[in-house]
Parts: sequence; C-alpha cells; structure tokens
Amino acid sequence: MKTFSAKPGDLNHDWHVVDATGISLGRLASAVAQLIRGKHKPTFTPHMDGGDFVVVVNAEKVKLTGKKMDQKKYFSHSGYMGHESFTPVKNLLAKHPDRVIEKAVFGMLPKNTLSRQKLRGKLKVYAGSAHPHEAQMPKPFALSPSKVPV
Repeated sequence: MKTFSAKPGDLNHDWHVVDATGISLGRLASAVAQLIRGKHKPTFTPHMDGGDFVVVVNAEKVKLTGKKMDQKKYFSHSGYMGHESFTPVKNLLAKHPDRVIEKAVFGMLPKNTLSRQKLRGKLKVYAGSAHPHEAQMPKPFALSPSKVPV
C-alpha cells in the first residue's frame, strides 16, 4: 500500500453557502474550518490547499449559548506595556458580526502559514443574506442547529 499525496492537478475547489441563522458559533466554526481545510474530501493532504470556498451569510444572527454574550471578551495588545484592550463580544457582534465568525474559524485552524492563506482567501462572511458570489453557483451547506454533519 502507498500513501496518497495529492498533486495540484488532483485538487478542485467547490463553493458552499452556510446560513448562520440560529446556529451555535462553535458548531458553525468547526464545520466551516473543516470545509476550508478540505478534510471532508478523500483527497485531503495536510500540506496542500485542497479545501473549498465558504460563504457565510446572516452572521449577525449567529447564536451564542450560556452567558457568552455578556462574559466573552476578545483580547488584543498593542505591544506597549499596559496597552491591552478587551472587546466584549456583544459590541463586536453589533459593529462587525463578520469578525466574530472569522475569529472563531481562525481558532479552529492549525496555526501555520497555509492556514492563514486559506482563511484569507477561502472564507467570505457577510452580515446579511445578500452576497456577491452568485456567479460561482455555491451549493447550500445545511447545518442543523443541533448537529454538525461531517
């Protein structure tokens, strides 16, 4: 038996649309991260970019369970002593709902250069239901609020 390693000619990239309405943030991020990496394909190779493009719509309607809406905060630091800032998820969801999903998906990906390239190029997040990617004919990816199909 030989280990399969995908070549650039073996890879194809599909488009998926995920509706975030009523879906838990962690479940959504986990499913989107797997689609971006290409782990659902039989041609998955860790060092190749074989993942799919994902368009997430209705990012403002994502669900946070428990007390996360009041207690969850995002940390950032400027590099200067004492210049740390904590942004509550409630504020970020009100101003930039796309960043909440991008940060959650980034946390689910491995921390390497290829993953950052995948996230930058393959994840498109929109607050409303309209998106400019109709020409790519994306397939709807059904995510039920209770289960994540993989």
